Order: sequence, then C-alpha cells, then structure tokens
Amino acid sequence: MDGRGDLRQRMRRGVRRIGALRLVATLVVLALAIGLARYAWQLPLASDAERALYDLRFTAHAQRMLTQDSRITLVTYNDDTLAQLGKRSPLDRAMLARTLRAIDAMHPRAIGIDILIDQAQPEDAELIAAFRSLRTPTFLAFASHRYNPDQMLPWQESFLTDFLRRARPGPLRPASIRLESDLADGVIRRWPDGNPHLPPLLAQALAPGRHAFDGYTGSIDFRLPGTAQNDEVPVFTNLPIQFVDQFPEGVRDMIAGRYVLIGGDIQDLDDYETPMTRTTGRLMKGLEVHAQILAQLLDGRMRVPIPAWALWLAAIIAVAAGALTSLIELRSWKGLIIPIEIALIAWLPFQLQGWGVDTIALPAFGWGGGWLLAFLAAGTAARAVGSEQRRFAQSALGKYLPADIAAQILRDPDRLALHGEKKQIYALFSDLEGFTKLSHAITPEQLSALLNTYLDRMSDIVLKHGGTIDKFVGDAVVAFWGAPIARDDDADRAVRAAIEMYEGGQAFAREAGEGLPPIGITRVGLHRGEAVVGNFGGVGRIQYTALGDGMNTGARLESANKQLKTTVLVSGDAKAQSTLDLFRPMGRIVLSGRATPVEVWEPVPHMDPGLRQQLVALWERFDGGDTEALVQLEAIVDAHKTDAALREFVYRIREAGPGGHFVLGSK
Repeated sequence: MDGRGDLRQRMRRGVRRIGALRLVATLVVLALAIGLARYAWQLPLASDAERALYDLRFTAHAQRMLTQDSRITLVTYNDDTLAQLGKRSPLDRAMLARTLRAIDAMHPRAIGIDILIDQAQPEDAELIAAFRSLRTPTFLAFASHRYNPDQMLPWQESFLTDFLRRARPGPLRPASIRLESDLADGVIRRWPDGNPHLPPLLAQALAPGRHAFDGYTGSIDFRLPGTAQNDEVPVFTNLPIQFVDQFPEGVRDMIAGRYVLIGGDIQDLDDYETPMTRTTGRLMKGLEVHAQILAQLLDGRMRVPIPAWALWLAAIIAVAAGALTSLIELRSWKGLIIPIEIALIAWLPFQLQGWGVDTIALPAFGWGGGWLLAFLAAGTAARAVGSEQRRFAQSALGKYLPADIAAQILRDPDRLALHGEKKQIYALFSDLEGFTKLSHAITPEQLSALLNTYLDRMSDIVLKHGGTIDKFVGDAVVAFWGAPIARDDDADRAVRAAIEMYEGGQAFAREAGEGLPPIGITRVGLHRGEAVVGNFGGVGRIQYTALGDGMNTGARLESANKQLKTTVLVSGDAKAQSTLDLFRPMGRIVLSGRATPVEVWEPVPHMDPGLRQQLVALWERFDGGDTEALVQLEAIVDAHKTDAALREFVYRIREAGPGGHFVLGSK
C-alpha cells in the first residue's frame, strides 16, 4: 500500500474511533472558533475585552508631545470665566463677540466655534454684527434634531438655522460637531463618519481639501501630553477667553496664523472618555477632541487599515495553530510551542499598533479565544481517538498515582516503566495503633466502614502531596515519592505528608463517633534509599510497587516510633534532602534486624523554633564529645516533663555516649 493509501486508512480508522457525532461536534466548535477569531469585536462580552485590549495597546504606542502643537490654539470658557461673569448657561455671547473681533484682527488661519447657538439671547444682535464683520473663515457648531435628538429639539434647530441666515453676508458657515462614541461603553475611538445630511465635520471644514479622509472611519490617532523638565506639556495651547478679551496683544503670537477653536472647558460638561481614559483616568473635552481630529487631518496621519482577507487569514491561522498544537504528542515540544504561540498572539497586536497599523478592528481577544477553543476541541477529539490505547492506564493510574503524575504518564506512557528500575525513593509506612484490638471489638460492618474512611483519608493525603500509593496492608499505608517521576521537592512533599497523616489520624480518632473503643495514634516512618520500582506480579495481575532495602528501612522506622515515644520518624538520609526547618534530633539507633546505625529525626512543626535549634546544637556538641551539652539537655527535659520522646532521646544518647548509637530493644 502506498503512502497516500496508508494515510487514508489511518484517517478512516481515526474517524471510526472518534465517532460521527463527536466529529461533527468538533467541526462545529472549530467553526465557532474561527467565527470568534474573526468577529470578536461584534460579539457580546468578547467585544468588551477587545475594547479594553485596544485601549491598552493604543495608549502604549500613542505619540507623546514634548512641545505644543503650534498650529492650533484653544480659546475656552472655563469655570473662572463663569465665576467672573456670574452666568453659567448659556455662555456669554457679548464676550464671544468681542473675542471674535479681537481674534480676527490677529489674522488666524480659521476659526471654529464648538458652541451651540440654539436659543435667543439679548446679545444676539451684537454677536451677529461681529460675525458679519469678520474676515477670517469661521465655522459655527451645527446639530440637528434628527441625528442628535437628546441635545437638539426641532425649535432649537430652527433657531440655529435662522441665526446662521441672519449672520450673512459674512464668512460664517455651519460645521458638524457630531462625535460618535462607542455605544457599548461611551468611549470615542473612531473618526466620525461623514453624514451627507449634515454640514462637513468641524475639523474638515476648518482644513478643507484633505480628500484622503473622505469616508475615513478608522481610529482617531489621539496624541498625549509629554513631559519636559518634569512638567507636563499640554498638546494644545489653551487660552481662557477672558484673557483674550482683555489682553489681545499679549496672545497675538498664539493666535496669528493658527486654527483657533472656541468652546467650553467647564468642569463636568462636554466630557468624553477616550482610549487613554482606562489607563490615565482622564476625560477629554469635546473641544479638544475636535482639535485632535484637526491635528490628525493636518498631519495626514491615517493608520494603515487591515483588509478583511487578512483578518480572515489570521483567524484561520490562529485556530489551526491551536488545533495542531493540541495534537502534538511530544510533551517537550508542546511545552515549548504553547508559550511561543500565546506570546505571539499577545505580542503581535501591540506590535502592529506600534508599526502604524490601525488595530481598532483587530480581534486580539478573538485570536486567543479561537486558539483556545480549537486547542480544546482538537484535544478532546484526539483523546477520544486514543482512548482504547489508554484505557488500561486510565483505570490503573488513578488508584495509586497523584493527579499530575498520572496526567504526565497518560501523555507519555513510556515514563511508567513496565520493568523494574533502580531509583532513589522516599519510602513511607504508616500504622494505626491498636487496630487489631479494635477489629475484635466491633462488628465487621463497622470495621469495614471505619477502615475505608481511614484509608480514604490517608490516601487523599498521600496523593495531595504527590506521593505514589504502593499498597494497603490492613490499616497500614505504604507509599513512596521519587517514582515513577521524581521531583526536586519530593523530600519536602514526603515530610509534609507524614506530618499530615499523623494529624489526620488524630482527627480521625476524634471524629470516629460514639460507642467505639478508643482509636490509637497513627505512626509514620520515612526513609530515603534505593529500591527497585516497577510493575510486578505477572501478566494480568501486575502491581506498581517498590522493593528493596529502602522500603524495609521505612517499615522499621515506623515500628521504632513506639519505643522512641515519637509519632513520625524521618531518617537522616531523608532529612538531609529536605529544605524544611522543623526537625529535632532523636539520636542514632540500630533498627530491629539490622546492624548499621540510622540517624533519626522527628518533625515537630509546632515546637518553638528556638528550642528546636537549641536541641540540634546541643546534640551536635554532645555527639562531638562535649559532655556539658548533656547536662543542658537534661535541664531541658526537666523543664518539659510531659515530652516523653525528648526524655527517651536524652536517655538513649546518655547510654550510647558521644558518637555512639542505641540498639533498639536494649532498654
């Protein structure tokens, strides 16, 4: 069979294994992933994320002005103006008339007025006369009831239209001040679209002839204030109108040859959120928004739009990358590729913004969401295809391996050796004191329920701390760390598990219920040593277990607890690998059935750290030959008469002498 025929056969076999229904569901999810990666700006919730991401990348790359724009000047009514005039609304038209004459005499390039003249005022005749006398092209704000019903009633629109008629002859013309904020969050991001039923946009009226912007609906390229010598530099010069009215000669250089925009800079009025608001917290006055649009128009700053075909291609690539990455079987490659792909999806939109691309329609969140959906969908399908090969592992691993190790084995079954291999492991044995006596004092039903509850609790503790459960022998639990997969912190995990098993046994004894004989303490032994680990037992009846001297030593340490009056014993070999500082010395002992002494330690997390360290130092001094240290240890024992384990420790080292060891069973 040729390669193509073999591929077709594998595909048909894969389709059979995945099943028609699951295959259709997978294809549907992949289609949804492509839709999310392409249309996230139009989808609920996803669009909120897209706006937030756009605002962040826009602010990160926005141009910061180190010097003010010398082409545009704002002349504004501010709160001081209103306080001086004693009039808040409508804005004083007599002052506007005087200021217009003064500005006109300074020969500006054009004048734009972002003030709606929508009702009669006593100063109207004076203002109309001023408009007729001007020589500078001047544009007055215009709004219609049809497109701005919240601010313009029909009678107001009629008054404004008549006012413009009465201002003729003269250079005054209407200009649209309609700004379009995003309906979802009220943020101004896009250039207002040209409405054929309205006069030209104020900025385009002031600077006509920039036809490249005809029909432009991309982003407004806001510029941010910069800093010079630790002082913030506003983007535009902002002159209070009363200052221009009273001292026209003092501002001539800031008016002559410039575009002058007149409007309000009054607290809590005409405020807009911009892409920078999310980061800086600042709002922008409508007058400055028009100034920003005018500056962009004058500069010809038009970010490069992303064509629709490119957005479709990017969506398909993102989804394909997620699906293919999920299908990669080599864990090492997947661990490298996934961070690279995620970093690329996060980095590329920011970089495109920095390169001058208009990313307002770029679905950055959609790319990530589409990638994730495809990753999950393809992964689910792949797991279905491989379920037959993994059925044995899935049924066996969860019974004795922690979840993270089981997951690694499922991804790479070769890591679970089916043959024996030598490993350094941490062998743990636990035993419930008095279990045999207890089993004769209660009914079989009570015993079964009690034992299952106890073993479930002990098992959960072992798995929680990443251990492998070897077996249960009655009430005893045998577990180990370091196989099938070793971790750098296995020693700490094993020690913590041993402590928690003792504490869990105490809690079990308290909660066992009434009418039962007293339940003894749980004792634990922990040792680090060499063992042969693998699946043993023959075909059809295998068990993943550890065999060898390391396991035997762990079992004898557990038994030694009773004579040493301890609850948890950790060998020096295991303690040496732990980073935990919670051990007190228990001397050097010869375990039953062995000839080589073993240094043993007891973890005592609740003992005062200072006392614990003192015990370690005194034992080291005594072991080195300083007999005075024994006197100090005996004084500590006298001060802690209820600490039986400490008393036994001092007895043993006294009997053994400096550098010696105590043979268990010799007392």
